[in-house]
Amino acid sequence: MTPHEHEFTCSDCGRAIPVTEAMLEATLRHGCPVCGATVEGGKATA
Repeated sequence: MTPHEHEFTCSDCGRAIPVTEAMLEATLRHGCPVCGATVEGGKATA
């Protein structure tokens, strides 16, 4: 991961994917990019 990437982990499907700050914001608004689940329970780490 580069310094500007985070790792998003979906609480529904369990997938962990690297995301940029912009991708993380979009994921929080639109849901998991893998399964489409709402990401209220998802977590991101830097």
